[in-house]
Amino acid sequence: MQKFLIIAGTALLTLGLLWPWLKHLPFGRLPGDIVIERENFVFYFPITTMILISLVLTVLAWLFRK
Repeated sequence: MQKFLIIAGTALLTLGLLWPWLKHLPFGRLPGDIVIERENFVFYFPITTMILISLVLTVLAWLFRK
């Protein structure tokens, strides 16, 4: 559990430090993501982005188990 928390903390710290560059990547506006914009209201549901992130995390978990 300690190893996981250290890795998760390091990953969050790295993402936080790299955020100014990462926010320019095309994630979050992929085809298939649902965006409904109305007057005084925006609903955003990133279906495709969530599936892509899930696949990447699944592959990484599978690789680290081996």
